[in-house]
Amino acid sequence: ARENNIINHTILEKIAARTGLVIDFGGGIRSDDDVRAAFDSGARQITAGSIAATDEDLFMRWLLHYGHDSIILGADYRDRKVSVSGWAETLDIDIIKYVSDYYEKGVKYTICTDAEKDGMLEGPATDVYREILEKTGVSLIASGGVAEMKDLDELRDTGCEAAIIGKAIYEGKINLKDLRDLC
Repeated sequence: ARENNIINHTILEKIAARTGLVIDFGGGIRSDDDVRAAFDSGARQITAGSIAATDEDLFMRWLLHYGHDSIILGADYRDRKVSVSGWAETLDIDIIKYVSDYYEKGVKYTICTDAEKDGMLEGPATDVYREILEKTGVSLIASGGVAEMKDLDELRDTGCEAAIIGKAIYEGKINLKDLRDLC
């Protein structure tokens, strides 16, 4: 995301060609050409974060052109304020209002990442996710802080549709068998 353009489209092409995965691609998507390159390289969905906060018209054009199932709002935040450019900049925009406003404009899916919790294994920001879900009907994918299976139970009970897990898997705190059993 900090590069201001997509740099991994060749890797995306290889993954898409060699697997049957449904791929969501994000990071550095800033232009029509970037979106086309991601979809042409095999992405089924793209996540647009910074551009949604800085160029609403362009983001909405993508949402209308590619469809609500193909464009995911990336809603990263720090201290309840929207964070952009790979978390290098925080805007004076409340995360709850931000997601709510985009939901009212037709966004169906949102990946919401608490930058303070990402990679920290301290538990997810369920209070923020709960508040978003009380105000919207968005399909929310939680990101950041998941440390153990009980965190996933808590997110499910909160109403989150899915969760992104990284470090907890890498460090063996959550294993793939337990995840399969959960599904």
